[in-house]
Amino acid sequence: MSVEEQSAAERKLREAGAGEAAVRTFARHVARVRGGETGLLGESELEPVDELPDADALPDPPPARAAELLDRAVVLKLNGGLGTSMGLSGPKALLEVRDGLTFLDVIARQVVHLRAATGARLPLVLMNSFATRAPSLARLAAHPGLAQDVAQDFLQGKVPKLRADTLEPVAWPADRGLEWAPPGHGDLYPALAGSGMLAELLAHGYRYAFVSNADNLGAVLDARLLSWFASEELPFLMEAADRTEADRKGGHLARRRGGGLVLRESAQTPEEDEDAFQDVTRHRFFNTNNLWVDLRALDAALRDAGGALELPLIVNRKTVDPKDASSPAVVQLETAMGAAIDVWDGARAVRVPRTRLAPVKTTDDLLVVRSDAYALTADARLELAPERHGRAPVVRLDPARFRLVDDFEARFAGGAPSLVGCDRLQVDGDVAFGAGVVVRGRVTVAAEEGERLEVPGGAVLEG
Repeated sequence: MSVEEQSAAERKLREAGAGEAAVRTFARHVARVRGGETGLLGESELEPVDELPDADALPDPPPARAAELLDRAVVLKLNGGLGTSMGLSGPKALLEVRDGLTFLDVIARQVVHLRAATGARLPLVLMNSFATRAPSLARLAAHPGLAQDVAQDFLQGKVPKLRADTLEPVAWPADRGLEWAPPGHGDLYPALAGSGMLAELLAHGYRYAFVSNADNLGAVLDARLLSWFASEELPFLMEAADRTEADRKGGHLARRRGGGLVLRESAQTPEEDEDAFQDVTRHRFFNTNNLWVDLRALDAALRDAGGALELPLIVNRKTVDPKDASSPAVVQLETAMGAAIDVWDGARAVRVPRTRLAPVKTTDDLLVVRSDAYALTADARLELAPERHGRAPVVRLDPARFRLVDDFEARFAGGAPSLVGCDRLQVDGDVAFGAGVVVRGRVTVAAEEGERLEVPGGAVLEG
């Protein structure tokens, strides 16, 4: 392709160092939008998914079979986030979550334990961003027993924001960084291929990838799921969990009428279908973002498609400077990695318990995982205490006082309160907690406007 034949977006990507897989993928996305694709999935195109195979009913594989499969598996963690919404300036995965351990520390311990227990190679691979790469790899280097025969990471990409009127790359000299957007975690597939990581894994005999977010410590490689995935010869498997009212706005699993499974996100839902999208009795399952991928099947699909998977598009309409409503309107093109369930005819989903999902997206979540509602087991699994009967307490902290990690830490300087007997904790206003506070049942703690409320150490809050 000559320089003249390249689109402005392709030139911009190549000049930024993007690999050919990423360039081809984005070029196809732009062409689809130019052709009129909106990225919307109407309710009339979908059917509910009524039931799924249950992970809890799967048998344990024989130890020899588990070890054999684990030796051909890789743990792949998405680790590109900086946690800026929580006021962090470094990798979110380096935030302390339990007993002085960060997300990456816990993940490393999980992998080292599985290696020691089975003798499997089981590499840990991160999909990093430029901002998370160096500090994350430095943290992993402190863990003995993580040596492996493949690289420890590869880099995610970035894509140009497009002017809404012309679909050409937007120019914003005031802040060139705002000309770019993350492509969504569907970037996993072109990034794997374009970085050479996919070829490296296959060359070393790895076939199965367990993929999850680095901030989800419930996502531990499960030998039962791996064995079932391999024995069924599935190209792709999504772990899905039961939706509750708290999950109404998250993406759900559905089936195309007369077709296969598909993932629909909120941004893909027409306004008139919003009620159906949020109906958790109709659309019963949501994507945990824990995925299993057959790397051979992925390699074949990429080759057949000319290097770019045709994932359903998410078309986000924003302004180039999200803080300036008068700045030019732009289109951000994204894909979700779970949307790859729509790529293969044989792709499946499996119902898993919510214990497979323990993400930390806010300081509300952070307080829960730091509390005694969870325990860190000897094999580095983060598990709900038995008294919780599989349900985590609900915590809502005043965002004006607790959203940023530094403010949160200052208000819980003595550590997290006991939440093992808590159903719901609501905190409003300027409140600080002493050490050893116990919360039971449903509790609201509220400070008067303009005053600071100190909950004394050892206090028991009930009712």
